[in-house]
This record gives sequence, structure tokens and C-alpha cells, in this order.
Amino acid sequence: RRTIRHGRVFDITVENVTFPNGFNVDLEILRHPGASAVVPLLDAEKVVMLKQYRHAIGDFMWEIPAGTFDGREDPLVCARRELTEETGYTAGNWEALGAITPVPGYSDERIHLFLARELAPATQHLDKDEVLEVHPLPLAQVVSMIMEGQIQDAKTIAGIFFTLNRLKSKA
Repeated sequence: RRTIRHGRVFDITVENVTFPNGFNVDLEILRHPGASAVVPLLDAEKVVMLKQYRHAIGDFMWEIPAGTFDGREDPLVCARRELTEETGYTAGNWEALGAITPVPGYSDERIHLFLARELAPATQHLDKDEVLEVHPLPLAQVVSMIMEGQIQDAKTIAGIFFTLNRLKSKA
């Protein structure tokens, strides 16, 4: 393995890999420290969503709050920090929902998903590169937005799916 680019958030490596079938190739791999994402529920029917500018796609995307680990940070610590920084809320109740690997073809990134409830207002602390709007939306509307293609962010779709399943299992 050799690092060809050490970035602010992740590294890009080239690794010589021999697959189980004997095929050998050099692969570029994005090595990521990991992240957490949060589905913040104001109540059983309203979720706090972000409309955030993403330069890579040159547009705004609907997303749940999320962020990258600060070093070897615990996923829940990261989730708590990102919820407050991005939305201006804290949560009194946290539940782990699971984890996803968004792009395993070229990255080892894992995103840990959490459900946050019992929200209380706090002070928002956006990073200078975060351009976003906070929008509390009905959960049913968010599901419709996913089905209509208005929400395309994978961590958001997975987080909403996990949340719907959790809410259904507790009903």
C-alpha cells in the first residue's frame, strides 16, 4: 500500500490486490476515518432535515446531519457534536440504528447511524465550509421526497429506512 494523496479528511492509496480468483491489480482506495449521521426527530412525525450545498455535485442536497470522526472519535460522540453544530439542537435520547458502507467499491468509509429524540434548542456552530438550511419536515413528506427522487443522499435514505423500521417495531 502506498499513499498517493494525504488529504484533510481522507487519504487515497494504491494497493496491489490479488483477488480470490487469482486476478492481480492495483486499486485506488479512499481510506476514510469514519463518520456518524443522525436522524433527529422533533416528535414521532417530524424530522429535522438539512438542505446543504455540496460542491462536488454543484447543488444543494437534502440530508440528515452528519460528520466525519475527529481522529479515533467514538461514533456517538461524533453524532452528538454534529447534531448540535449543524442543526442547533441537542438530544436527550440516542439510539444506535446500524452502520452502512456507502461506496465499498473504492472506499472503506463506514457511517454509523443514530436516532436522536427529545430534542432541545442549542447553539448552532457551522464550519466555514458548511452552507446549509435547517428544515423540520413531516416524516411522511421525507419518505415521499425519497420516493420521488428529491432526496438522493445514501446515508439519509438509509437513516430514514432504519428509523421507520425502529418506529414500526416500537408501535
